[in-house]
Parts: sequence; C-alpha cells; structure tokens
Amino acid sequence: MFLTISTTGTPERPATDLGFLLHKHPGRAQAFSTSHGTAHVLYPEATAERCTAALLLEVDPVALVRRGKGKGRGGAPDSALAQYVNDRPYAASSLLSVAMSTVFKSALRGVCTAMPERAQSPLPLRIEVPALPARGGAELVRKLFGPLGWESVQAEPVALDAQFPEWGDSRYVRLVLEGELRLADALRQLYVLLPVLDDAKHYWVAPDEVDKLLRAGDGWLAEHPEQKLITSRYLSRRWGLTRQAMERLELARLAESDDLDVEDVDNAVDETTDTEERPVPLAERRRTAILEALRAAGASTVLDLGCGQGQLVQALLKDVRFTAIVGVDVSVRALAIAARRLRLDRMGERQAGRVTLLQGSLTYTDKRLTGYDAAVLSEVVEHLDLPRLPALEYAVFGAARPRTVIVTTPNVEYNVRWETLPAGHVRHGDHRFEWTRAEFRDWAERVAARHGYGVAYAGVGDDDPEVGPPTQMAVFTRTEPKDRNEAKAA
Repeated sequence: MFLTISTTGTPERPATDLGFLLHKHPGRAQAFSTSHGTAHVLYPEATAERCTAALLLEVDPVALVRRGKGKGRGGAPDSALAQYVNDRPYAASSLLSVAMSTVFKSALRGVCTAMPERAQSPLPLRIEVPALPARGGAELVRKLFGPLGWESVQAEPVALDAQFPEWGDSRYVRLVLEGELRLADALRQLYVLLPVLDDAKHYWVAPDEVDKLLRAGDGWLAEHPEQKLITSRYLSRRWGLTRQAMERLELARLAESDDLDVEDVDNAVDETTDTEERPVPLAERRRTAILEALRAAGASTVLDLGCGQGQLVQALLKDVRFTAIVGVDVSVRALAIAARRLRLDRMGERQAGRVTLLQGSLTYTDKRLTGYDAAVLSEVVEHLDLPRLPALEYAVFGAARPRTVIVTTPNVEYNVRWETLPAGHVRHGDHRFEWTRAEFRDWAERVAARHGYGVAYAGVGDDDPEVGPPTQMAVFTRTEPKDRNEAKAA
C-alpha cells in the first residue's frame, strides 16, 4: 500500500512545515518495523513551495503467518508448510491504517510542540492512494469523503488489465483528495475510511474498537450521512458493537444541541434502544432455510460441500438429528479456521465423532463423499468458471448421488437493491458469474433431468415484487435409484 500527502507553502509558511507536523524529517528516509512488515516514510519532494510525504507499507507474508501462529491446530488437515505456500489474502487497507496510527501517531492527535498553531490550522492538502480497495466502487468513495469538507474527491476505477479493457474494472480505485483541512482531521478520516472501503480488517474486532472509532470520528462521524454504513463496516458488522457506537454518537450529538437538556438526551437514547430490533443477516437466514430443508428431507448424514470457514457445519452440530456431518473445501486455510471455530481440539469424543473436515476439490469424483443422505452447495457454484460446472455436476449428482442436494446462489436481479454495489458488478470479487432466476432454474432443470432428480425452488430473504429475493435456492430430490447402472440392468 502506498499513500502520499502533499501541501504547498510560501516563504513565510514553507511547505516543509509538513515535516514538523508529521514528526518525520524531510531530509532522510526512515523505516519502521510493524507486526506485519515495514513502513517506509520518505519525501519525494521537499521545497518551500511544495512538499510531499510518502508512506509505503511493505507487507511481509511470512510475518502474517508467524503472527497468526498458524501451525495446523484443531484437527484440520493443515501444516506449517501449507501456511507459507498458500495464496493468503489479507486486508491491505486495514494494515495501512494501523501503520498510519503507528508512524503518524502524534499527527493523528494533532500534537506538534514545535508548531502548535500550524497543527491546528487548515493546510492546502492533496492526498493520493494509487490503488485503494473499494467494495462499493468509486460512487461509495465519493459518498464517504464528499461530505467531509474536501473541495475535490476523485475516485477513478482501476482496470483489471489495461491490455484487455473488455474485462472491466477491478475493485480498486485511484483516490485523490484535495482541499484545505487540518492534517489531523485528514489523517483521522483516512484511518477510519480506508478499512471501511475495503470492508475488511486483519484482526479480531474487540469492544475497544468502539472507542477507537469514536476518537478518530470525533467532529465528523456523528453528522455524516453514511454514519450507519461507516460504523457497521468499521466494526466488522458486529451488531452489538455497532449499536453501542451508534447510541454513543447520538448521545454526543444531542448533548451538543442547544435545544435539549441531559434528561431529554437520556430519554431519546433509551427510546431508540428499546424499539430498535436487530436485523437478521442474509447469511443467517440462508443457513436457517438450509436447515429447514434438510429437516424436511429427513436427512441425518450431511455433506457441506465448499464449507469455507465452517459456519453451516457449526449450525448443523447444534441439531442432534444430524449424526454425521462432513465439511469439504479446497482451501486448507479455510479448513484450519473452521477447525478453530468448531474447537475440534477441545470437543468431546462423542461430539467430535459427528464431524469430519476434508480437503478436496468439488470438480473431481471422490469416493469419500458417497453414502450420505444430503449434500449442500451453499453459495458455491458461482465461484467456479462456467466450463467447470459440468465437472462439479457429475461429481455431486452423478457420482456421490445423495438423496437430497440443496443449492443456493445469489439472484443477480436483486443486485440493483444493494445501494453500495455499482451497476454491473457482482457481489463478491471471486464470483465468476451470477444468475437470474430464469438462468438458475434452466440450469437446475437440466441437471435434474440428466441425473434422475426432481427439483423445487424457494427464495431466501425478503422477496421483492420486482426483482425477487436476494438468494435463490433449489432443493433436488433423487427420483431414480442411487445406482443407476444396477437399475438399468434389473
């Protein structure tokens, strides 16, 4: 990650004062060790007329592994070597935000003993991040930074490949902010909004994150029109923390109002907390729908194909009617996280005997997956390239042939209802496609006909009268014998 901060000056107030405000001398390059790599601070230009400070975060993948202490715990098929050779995604913006808080700690607080008045005065600033992850695209970038006093907010989408423009844009943008702001205010905005745009953090969000958010958001977050989105994303959508932060922001806003006294403020906050209900996340509603379909099918042994980090496996374990549960995923790292989520290393012998985690590819036949009542492909098919779908189809419906197969996938028609999703974009960067309801049903009907299954459909989430539900689900029920060759011979 790379970020530059530029300002202009006059002979009376030279631009090199930026060095005092950042507490980093323009005359030398400096390197700071972080827990995930090295942060470099250097000045590409430093004159009285113009000064630019650059922060370069060099992420060390090995340090990421060592800090995570990933050594194959919890019974997952993991190894120390796999941690190093796997392609490990990480939250780059979150890492940069933490590096800023370390390297520019005093500047973030607005502290400068050498020039206290300069630190409290607006500066002509130009801040640039050449490649910024932005889930929500350029429009969301403008929504977040636009109300914060910047004269210009430029967010240019970065193409996936300049040589192949037909591939479209990536989820990265080139961000340029220009305007007159206090340096501390600008840095605090970046500290909060960079991980918000990435919609990810590289560490567990604990309750103390609420205090961090309110400190960094002091003076601008309480009145921001996208306050709820910022708060929710910054706190990794942990509803309890998000509600706590929103209540404290509302309390602070009302306390500053000339029209309300302390009693009015208390009453207003109490009323909000008493009447507000927690929205049920779509992922939770999806798991509930899958569990209900499995119970209706009378399944007791279940395959979770593409189990990821084990959320559905965890939900299945809570119901004693599911006596054998197998989670399968191609990612060793995801299985290691699932093992920790399930606490396999601390699970009782009887409970542990109900669950198995297997590493494997769903596009190859696997004898280990035969003999089960049901299989679930929850939000899996859209992660495969379309030419690979027939291989998955045969491996599940032709070879494993469970009595029931449940498939869920996004309904692309509903995407227009996601305000933060740019037009034409899929919901996740790894989705190879997303189907309309007609396309999904056409695929499901052809699969059912080829392999001797009947199929029924249901929606998950609020059913919009125009575009349908956000998630579509198909429940396949085998109508022909499990071994079709034996049936033909008979």
